[in-house]
Amino acid sequence: MAKSAIPTNGLGHLRAAQYEYDERETMRAWEKFLINNRVLPEGACPVRTEILQSWSRSSSSGIDAQANEAPMPYRSEAISRLKHANRDLREAARGAFSQIGKLLEGSDAMLILTDGNGVIIETIGDERTLDDGREIHLEIGGVWGEDAIGTNGIGTALRTGCPIFVHASEHFCAGIKCWTCAGAPIRDPFDQSVIGVVDLSGPTEIFRRHNTALVAAAASEIQRVLGERQQQERARLLEAFIESGPARGERDGVVLLDRYGRVVYNRNMPKATQNAGAFAMGQRLVDPSRVRSEAEIAAALPCFLEPRGVSFLRLDGEVRGTALIISGDGPSTRRAERAAPARKLPVEIVGDCPKLAAAIDLARRAAEAGASVLVQGETGVGKELFARLVHAEARKAAPFVALNCGAISRDLIGAELFGHVAGAFTGAVREGKPGKFELADKGVLCLDEIGEMPQDMQPYLLRVLEQRAVWRIGDSRRRPVDVQLVALTNRDLLAEVEQGRFRRDLYYRLGTVTIHVPPLRERGDDILTLAEHFSLEFSERQNRPLLHFPDEVRELMRAYGWPGNVRELRNLIERLYLLVRGRDVSLEDLPPEMRAAGQGGAAAKARPEDGARSLEDLEEEAIRNTIRAEKGNLSRVAATLGISRPTLYRKMRLYDIRRVYE
Repeated sequence: MAKSAIPTNGLGHLRAAQYEYDERETMRAWEKFLINNRVLPEGACPVRTEILQSWSRSSSSGIDAQANEAPMPYRSEAISRLKHANRDLREAARGAFSQIGKLLEGSDAMLILTDGNGVIIETIGDERTLDDGREIHLEIGGVWGEDAIGTNGIGTALRTGCPIFVHASEHFCAGIKCWTCAGAPIRDPFDQSVIGVVDLSGPTEIFRRHNTALVAAAASEIQRVLGERQQQERARLLEAFIESGPARGERDGVVLLDRYGRVVYNRNMPKATQNAGAFAMGQRLVDPSRVRSEAEIAAALPCFLEPRGVSFLRLDGEVRGTALIISGDGPSTRRAERAAPARKLPVEIVGDCPKLAAAIDLARRAAEAGASVLVQGETGVGKELFARLVHAEARKAAPFVALNCGAISRDLIGAELFGHVAGAFTGAVREGKPGKFELADKGVLCLDEIGEMPQDMQPYLLRVLEQRAVWRIGDSRRRPVDVQLVALTNRDLLAEVEQGRFRRDLYYRLGTVTIHVPPLRERGDDILTLAEHFSLEFSERQNRPLLHFPDEVRELMRAYGWPGNVRELRNLIERLYLLVRGRDVSLEDLPPEMRAAGQGGAAAKARPEDGARSLEDLEEEAIRNTIRAEKGNLSRVAATLGISRPTLYRKMRLYDIRRVYE
């Protein structure tokens, strides 16, 4: 057989010199290897080193070199259990397999997915090749580890942890030498362990130089999808702990384990135990397959651990993690049970409607856990108050630093967030400057209008959040930071993700806990409570008697839709203290749009019916009303709405709003 030029194994080796494959010489080397049971001297063998090493391992494992099929221990119900056990990996591979599978029709090739033991869990491709594969158990349930069937693309990729192709007579077993295959390992994005393989197999005629690159790209895509899903699940586990986990003391440590028994979250551990290193991220504390109850988990933990509480965490009705509460190193300072009377809020958030109370409770729990928080809500609902609440609950002795992402040019936002060294860019402060992350160390960093974060800056923000360290612009020095991040947005950030304007991984990293602040129109009697609260504020400020709101005014205030939310209500009360001469507020003292709502002419516009109006509709109306009220002064409009002028200009273009109202 003529020699053919084929690359050495691994995607990284594609840039190396081509390897000359000779079928006859390779077969002869294999036969000599079986006789001598040893690797021939380097330079005397035409076979690649990695293949020779694999042959040696195969021989040492007692593999039958004349075998013509892989073991097939899985049948019927066992295959169903196999698929269920690997459902996460199979679902993560669905997109890549669907896309590549369409290209393989009529190609004589098949694409294979295996678990970490080399057991096939999915196949797709040319029907004729799939049929041929069944004859050698290259099908779901077949075991293709190197210790089961010798040198092959699946087993050798698993064994070496590198992409590799195995062509024709390079296979160890005689019965599969008519096949060519290229395999690439799939690594767990969290701890980088090898959890599976993507393999492209077929008759020797399908060999192409790019086969290894193809499976390596597919493995990379599967890892990306797995990473996103794992990040989502870790965030949901933390939410589940915050919402229903066991109570803990302020000095107690918290450890969350995922379904594999690995540490995915830890807090306060240096204070809780001298063995804090045992709780490093990714460390496996228990083997979930060997425990069935919370008591068994407690018993299986390392001997130096005496958890005060162990609680399963359920997602969608299924146990997906475990929370451990590790007793602190001093006298117990356990918090009161949740049924205890509510404490006075350290931040003035007025109102007691159920939706607001739920948001406050979630913010408090997020503060306890030290989790990143995403606060969503319409313009004017008071999102920053929740950032202040998180700070006051857990880190009030440390800094509270705020930054409006929409108020800074894209050229400067990196320097503002991460800082810079001297001379890092034109206009940089001569002695360098710390960024907001460093200034907020041990405290809370509030990023308002996070949806305005430039896309090219989002990966750097994600890196800081994941590594808990910052690198100043122009500097390679790593500066550790301990910052609880609270991000605010009035956008539908998930829609921004779906439209490609915001990174999905950053979205889930920011939203470990997501708080939805209800709009004022959904808060019922809170409208009147807030009106009286603001009335008291301006009464004291201006040394005037409290305003009186007659029943017809109160009814109209409840009926109005408040597109500007709490900020609009506060501005109204301030305006009334300037305009009303006595104490009684009349309908004529109210803005025209409110009176129109009372008459029914604009009620449908001001207040949504059955949730029919979108957030964008309400935002547009709030901007139009504020421009009209401020007589076209856009500086005052931006200040009233609590947004930057660039953001206001962008929204005006979006909604086709004229600059000045006549």
